[in-house]
Formats: sequence, C-alpha cells, structure tokens
Amino acid sequence: MEGSLKSEADFRLSSILVPLLAIIAGVFMVVLDSTAMNVALTTLVHDFNTDLNTLQWVVTGYMLAQASVIPLSGWLSDRFGAKTVFLTAIIIFTAGSLLCATPSSAEWLIVFRVLQGLGGGCVLPVGMAYVYKLAPKSKVGIVMGIMGIPVLFAPAIGPVLSGWLVEYHSWRWIFLINIPIGIICVLIGLRKLPKSERSQVAGMDKFGIILGPLAFASLSYGVSQGADSWTSDKTIIGLTVGVTALIAFIFAELRTRTPLLELRILRSADFSTGILVQWIAQFGLYGALFMLPQFLQQARGFGAFDTGLTLLPQAIASGIMMPVAGILFDKIGVRWLVVGGLSLVSGALYQYSHVDLATQSRDLIVPLIMCGAGMGLMVMPMNTHLLNKAPGPLVNRVTSLTNSMQQVINSLAVSTLVTILTSRTAARGIEMQEAAAAAGTDPANASPEALKLAAQTVLAKGFDDTFHIMIFVALTGAVLGLLLRRGRRGDDKGENREVHPEIMHG
Repeated sequence: MEGSLKSEADFRLSSILVPLLAIIAGVFMVVLDSTAMNVALTTLVHDFNTDLNTLQWVVTGYMLAQASVIPLSGWLSDRFGAKTVFLTAIIIFTAGSLLCATPSSAEWLIVFRVLQGLGGGCVLPVGMAYVYKLAPKSKVGIVMGIMGIPVLFAPAIGPVLSGWLVEYHSWRWIFLINIPIGIICVLIGLRKLPKSERSQVAGMDKFGIILGPLAFASLSYGVSQGADSWTSDKTIIGLTVGVTALIAFIFAELRTRTPLLELRILRSADFSTGILVQWIAQFGLYGALFMLPQFLQQARGFGAFDTGLTLLPQAIASGIMMPVAGILFDKIGVRWLVVGGLSLVSGALYQYSHVDLATQSRDLIVPLIMCGAGMGLMVMPMNTHLLNKAPGPLVNRVTSLTNSMQQVINSLAVSTLVTILTSRTAARGIEMQEAAAAAGTDPANASPEALKLAAQTVLAKGFDDTFHIMIFVALTGAVLGLLLRRGRRGDDKGENREVHPEIMHG
C-alpha cells in the first residue's frame, strides 16, 4: 500500500501526456469518420452515378463492421495485449482510409469502409481501457476526462470539416487526412505506449466469438432500418436474428468459464444501475446530437457546412467541460455530475422545443452551450464510474460490453426519434388541414410558396413535439442518476493499481 501511495504521489500528468495524445489522436479520427460521411452522400450519388439506397451502405457497412468487432476487443486485448491490439487496429483503419480515397465505384467504397470499420471498432474500447490503466486511482477522472474530449468533439466537428472538404475540395480528403494522423499515432505508440501485460486467457469462447458479433451487428442493423419502417422485411429480419443471437449469446456466456463478455458483472447492483443510467443518458444525448442538425437542414434549409458552424458552440463547450468534469469526478464522484449534466441537457431540449421557421443560429447559442456542457459533464465520468465498479482484471471486458451496447442504443435513438418525428409531423399536418377546412380555405387554391411554407411549418412543429418527448427521457436519466453511489476510485473495492511512469518509455 505504501508503495502504491508513493507512486500516486510521484505521478505527473506530463509523464503520460505523449502516449495519451497518441490514443486521443487515434480515437479522434475513428469517431470523426463515424459522422463525416453523412455530409458527402449526396455528392457521391453524382460522382458514382448510383442511388442513395446503395450509398447508405457506406455508412451502414462501417457501423455494422464496428458493431461486430467491438465485442471481441476485450478478449483480444487480454489475449494479445492492449498495445498490440490498439496499434494493429490503427494500422487497419489507416490502410482502410487510404483505400477509401481511391475507388471509382460505390461497391468498392463500401468494401473499403467495412475494412475501415473493422479496424476502428477496436480503437475506442481498447483506448478507453488503456487510458484508464495509465492513471492512478486518485487521478483517473481527470485523465479519462481528457481522453473523452475527442469522443464528443469529433462528432460535432465532423460535419463542419467534411462539409468544407466536400464543398471546396474533394470527398476523398475526408479519408486522406486520416493517413498522416494514423502514421504519427503508430510511430508514437510504438515508442511511447507502455507494454501492457497479457492476461491468462484459459481458452477461446468459440460460441461467444460467433454469437456476440452476430447479435450486436444484427441488432444495430435492425433498429437502424426501423428509421424507415419498423415493419419492413429488413427491420424484422435484423431484429429477429439479433434477438435470437443475443439470447443464445447470453446463455453461452453464462455457462462458459471463459466468456467473451463477462455478463456476470451485471449481478452487481451498482454496475447494473450505472449501465441503465448510461443507456438512458446515451439515448437522450445521441438523440440531441442527431435531431437538432436535422431540424436545421430539413426545416430551416441550412447547408451541411452552415449546420456544422451553428453547432460549433456545443463542441467547444463539451471540450472545455470534459477535463473539468474529470477533476470534479475525482473529488465528488459521479452522482451529481450525471444529475447536473442531464439537467443541463433537459434545459437545452426545452429551448429546442420552441424552435420555429424564424429561428436563427444566434438563437441557439445558449442552449447549444448548455447541451455541450451537460454532455461534457457526465459522459466520461459515467464511463469511468462503470470501470471503477468492475474488478481490475475485467476492465478490458467492461469497455467491450459498454461500447457494444452503445452502438445499439445510438441506432435505437435515431430510429425511435425518426419514427416519433414522422408520426408527430403527420398529426400536425392533419391538424393544419382541419383548421384550414374550418376556416373555409381550400389548399388546392393555395400557391406553391404557401404550400411549401405550410409543409415547413408542420415539420417544425413535429420537431418541437419530438424535442418535448426527449426532455422527459433526459429528466428520467437525471432522476435515476440520484441512485448512483459515490463513484470515486478511492471509495471502491477494486484492486489497487500501482502507477509506474517509467513504463511510458518501455
């Protein structure tokens, strides 16, 4: 114990800054590419002379590849070492990025995006577990907070950067900019990332390795297709395969002595409560990130670049609050950070629920800052809290479990909110038609401009209703956050970890 305390006392953030930057750079480019391609799809339709349904697989294929490999990342880290897995994933992602910049057909771009996603899927969970292990227990909050900056900043800056590249240069630069980042990340990682110890893996979970990726990829696909129709063949097949594989996966994991994902940890009330709060919070946060850009582009007519610029205050606020939240986590634990963060998000959603066709970018600055600050305040503390509640040897497996489910929750948030938006917009349209009929107005005699304005008004009211519903989701997460126990590392019974800065140079 005395040696551990001495190590903590001697610890300086500067001792891990270089390897931390290597991990941050890798995570940033992977998360960035998760959103950047959405802006370029319209341009790709013309460049490849194909349809949007085909090109959607550029986004869907990347997502499914990530979802399939995330469950494997913890086992791979235990088996081969986190350093080897992380750098290999970065190399695969960088090679995939280079290939994605070269194709002249949509089919090859989809293939290369799948390769890119297979590499990228391991980067975030392995990087998160890696960073967690670099810090002493009393400083884990601030270190994880710094690591969390790219997790929220990259999705916000992605549309700005990709919109600028597509509009003024070429969509191929969305991938080419990854190459120098990936090379630098690998070179620094080889020299400065510590040599992580391999865990003794008794054997391979053959059923888990098959069922886990199948379950999470199928569920992600099924719920993402629900955005178009919850009764379509694609949705039903995806959900049926996903649920069936998930049930079989759970039975297999609980019966094997060497599970791919350690589901027994869910028996811990603290951990299970934290997971539930994280799911609800993730639904609200990702929904907010998704819905406001859709309002700006669909109802207000903003371009992708202007939308990205409008959202910039949110990214800046989240980036500033991440390290602040890390410091607070080390002092007060997770509970009030989650409650305060989701309360800020709820306040932002309340203001979003009053947007209309006269809303300007400047009108959204305050709620965007509130939303970004709320996200920054709670996202990484929540992840760190879950890692604190896990036994030390299971940290790699916990990041695999949480990231696998987050993929599904993100897809579920988008599909559910699109369904609600569609339903509320249709209801608002009926209300407007009934009001027009009561006033003796015949829509057939209206000018095209008036009909367009009416359609945009209906859509804006549909967004307002959807934002109102999201307020209650965020508030539910805030209330459940009160159940979280004080989550500082020093208060938990996890195994003590000594910090040896000298291994940074091993």
